[in-house]
Amino acid sequence: MVVKLGELRKFVTSEFVFGEGARFFAGRYALNLGAERVLLVTDRGLIKGTGLVDDVGSSLDDEGLEYVIFDDVTPNPRDHEVMEGAAVFDAEECNMIVALGGGSPIDCAKAIGAAVSNRMHVLDFEGVDMIPTPSVPIICIPTTAGTGADVSQFAIILDTSRMVKIAIISKAMVPDASLIDPETTVTMDRKLTAATGMDALAHAIEAYVSNASFHLTDLNALDAIRIIGRCLPSAVDEPENMEYREAMMLASLEAGLAFSNASLGLVHAMAHSLGGKLDMPHGEANALLLEHVIEFNYPGATERYLEIARAMGLSGSGPGELTEYIGEFRSHLGIDMTLRDLGVREEDIPGLAETSMRDPCIVTNPVKPSREDVETIFRRAL
Repeated sequence: MVVKLGELRKFVTSEFVFGEGARFFAGRYALNLGAERVLLVTDRGLIKGTGLVDDVGSSLDDEGLEYVIFDDVTPNPRDHEVMEGAAVFDAEECNMIVALGGGSPIDCAKAIGAAVSNRMHVLDFEGVDMIPTPSVPIICIPTTAGTGADVSQFAIILDTSRMVKIAIISKAMVPDASLIDPETTVTMDRKLTAATGMDALAHAIEAYVSNASFHLTDLNALDAIRIIGRCLPSAVDEPENMEYREAMMLASLEAGLAFSNASLGLVHAMAHSLGGKLDMPHGEANALLLEHVIEFNYPGATERYLEIARAMGLSGSGPGELTEYIGEFRSHLGIDMTLRDLGVREEDIPGLAETSMRDPCIVTNPVKPSREDVETIFRRAL
């Protein structure tokens, strides 16, 4: 059989366990992966009052595994935090990593794993397939429903010298196992639930219109869009309702599977630029840009956006219907500010656009933008 150029597709992900109580399998999975001493990467917010770190620690204890906690991780994890974590890993003679948290601890943990296995600085991994040696074993336990970091080939790290978020994209970034437990998301407040949910929506939409999408990514992306459209407002309004929490965790997983294998687009390229310069929440940046990028991309992926509209329960009548709905959807969730409200100024736009143009996510955008196009989109979101 002759396979035509462009028809080959690859789909990778971690092994995962989905459902309430999945976090309690941390010790068993760590032991199966050969753990002796574990670096538990998390953040201080989770240590204070959630009990989740204790749950995972007890699971490791039950299997007779020693562990060391590294919690010097901030939102939008920094390059120096990765290298500090790598130093702790070495000093404590660890041989595997467990990451507990949202996208920041998970991305930091994945980057730590690559840094220690390759004896390289994390910034040397910027770009696509720049990690020579596979990471040390990593188990991820996500505590937010949105990032998909626990199953993806991506890690996003802030280069503090340039104040630019770099994308590390490699199969080496895919964790060995992900324990996806909806119970861990009950501690999220309304604002974080909304922001991470909009992050998942942006993942799913960008994966579906990506020029690298295919049947398997389409299935996951569209189902994630349907779930988010139906369940995110309820998850925000009823934070203790496990039906909605579980639905959003499933949507985050499906969106993560989709974008990890189809990549992303202009929304994320621009959001990474904003996050690097202004250190703003990633989910909010995506939410504020999404409708404007859809408007720009629409002529180049019209049928796909019509499908997205129908998946969200709309008639699929045209670009205005979808963009207006996305704006109303995020506003209902409390994301009703503008980029100007968050500190973006007119004079920032040329530099933000230039950084966006260098982001690898832009390669799979359905329409190739110019720098002037990107500047225009930023201005519309001010």
